[in-house]
Amino acid sequence: MFCSANGQLCQGSLGDPIVNITFGSGSNPGPSLAAASTNYSFKSGDCPDDGYYSIVNRTSSCFSNSWHSLNSDHTGNPNGYFMLVNASFQPSAFYVDTVDVLCNNTTYEFAAWIMNVLTVTRCSNNPIQPNLTFLIEKTDGTILQKFDSGTIPSDPVPTWKQYGFFFTTPVDVSRVVVRIINNAPGGCGNDLALDDITFRPCGPLVNAFLNGSNAAKEMCEGQTTQLNFSSTVSAGFTNPYLQWQQSIDGGAWTDIPSANSTALTKNVLLTTTPGVYQYRMSVSKMENTNKQACRINSNVLTVHIYKNPNPAASYNGPLCEANTLVLSAKDGNEYKWTGPNSFDSSGASVSLLNAQTFQSGKYYVEVTNAAGCKGKDSISVSVNPRPVGSASPDKATICEGAAVSLSGSGGGSYLWKPSYGLSSSSDSNPSASPKDTTKYMLVVSNSFSCTDTAYVQVNVLKKPAANAGVDKFILSGDSTRLSGTAGGTNISYSWSPSLFMNNTSSLNPTVNPTNDITYILQVASNNNCGIATDSVKVHVFKAVYVPNAFSPNNDGLNDYWNIPALKAYAEYEILVFNRYGEVVYKSKNINTPWDGNLKGKALPTGVYPYVIDIKQVSKKLTGWVMIIR
Repeated sequence: MFCSANGQLCQGSLGDPIVNITFGSGSNPGPSLAAASTNYSFKSGDCPDDGYYSIVNRTSSCFSNSWHSLNSDHTGNPNGYFMLVNASFQPSAFYVDTVDVLCNNTTYEFAAWIMNVLTVTRCSNNPIQPNLTFLIEKTDGTILQKFDSGTIPSDPVPTWKQYGFFFTTPVDVSRVVVRIINNAPGGCGNDLALDDITFRPCGPLVNAFLNGSNAAKEMCEGQTTQLNFSSTVSAGFTNPYLQWQQSIDGGAWTDIPSANSTALTKNVLLTTTPGVYQYRMSVSKMENTNKQACRINSNVLTVHIYKNPNPAASYNGPLCEANTLVLSAKDGNEYKWTGPNSFDSSGASVSLLNAQTFQSGKYYVEVTNAAGCKGKDSISVSVNPRPVGSASPDKATICEGAAVSLSGSGGGSYLWKPSYGLSSSSDSNPSASPKDTTKYMLVVSNSFSCTDTAYVQVNVLKKPAANAGVDKFILSGDSTRLSGTAGGTNISYSWSPSLFMNNTSSLNPTVNPTNDITYILQVASNNNCGIATDSVKVHVFKAVYVPNAFSPNNDGLNDYWNIPALKAYAEYEILVFNRYGEVVYKSKNINTPWDGNLKGKALPTGVYPYVIDIKQVSKKLTGWVMIIR
């Protein structure tokens, strides 16, 4: 909260501050004051002890919440510093400064903002309240003016109060000393915050008017008008010097050339740049004509020329019909759209679902900003027709390896997806021969790049495949199962001949031929996609014949010791020994002919005993084999 605390402040008009001590701004806490400014000790923190001060932009929960918690300086700036003082036990000056007042024989207002930071319920409801004396002195200590604030009471809520008075500098004085003394003793209470100490010229009351009023003038860019300013100056200055001033967009105040009467006329033109234009009457004694620091100023008159909105109308196009048309504009608070087919809408963004070609055309938008200024724009919208694509046949069925012709229509360009199995993905009528059943999508495009889609499914019937399995080996009187497999779509299969076979329609029939025989597996497509065949031979051995000699001399005749009939057994082991009983050849369940070598080296001519252990039938065959070289 803020309020004025006494009636000794200037009752006329004030000039710009020639001294404005704000203590600065920044992060909390702030730096100490110059050593000559106070005889208190500095504490870097927001809760100084008795006889100490801090420079801070906030304070919180000091002395168990005995003080108000502050979140900003007196202007409301959260980064603005103020001086926080915990009074010493003996009355003393807590702030001293020397300032240049520049203009002698001039009346000035001195003012400062003060807050009693103690809360109202502390000190058993009987706190020591600050009581200040403000002194304006010559540099030699002569007092020019003195002002006593009286007791500054606590408030239920933090309240800044402005205290001040005015004084006149002697002819020979241009520098003065400001001294603020706290007359109350220290103890429970007598704690305060100080902010914004100002010196401002004080003089007669100056009022300024715009078209007979002191209200702000608000306009829009491009408007024209004549601004008639007038002013009145009360008694106080003999032969005062008048000067109209102008500030643009918060800039410095500058004198308007030749504007030295009570009236001023300004014209706002079509080309006047938008901005904040401020005017005031500045008055001084004639002898201080060229010293702006010695002037007093009227109230400020504001002419605000607002910039017109720039709608920048746009849309998400060109687009194809059946998509959503989105119209967009900006830079305003209110929007009014009009367009083809009596279209009317509002909003910065407008969406038209399932747009059609008849909605093509020019759309207009009028945008109004917060100041009531308007801007207009338009956009030409194109909603292009979509093609109507078709593909045939809807479904096709082919045998694996065959092809079918596809046909597309309805556009200027075509794209088939996926591309595999096609003679071309960009022709309207490609040939399709996929390996597997495939659903093709046709994307049809027209000259506007608008598209439509159609579909064709090609079902692929797999060709028949036959595998009769590996050859089989049995001893006469035994049986075996064939290991046939068949593949393809919608097939049938059979074996031939049917001799010694239990089921010709089974892929794994049992056979027991008496002699070698070849069986053929035939797999046929029931969809006329062909026939496949494969054969398997069943070898029938009358007995296990073990040769007793071989000649591994690489002449192509009897080079290996081979026992084919062992293939009829799943488990067996062959061991061949030399004369010393050492194993020179070993084979287990692998019927591989022996080449007469041991570890890659040829064994000499001789007789070698053997043992063949047929585990499947618990039978051992023994004998000898001769190597002849």
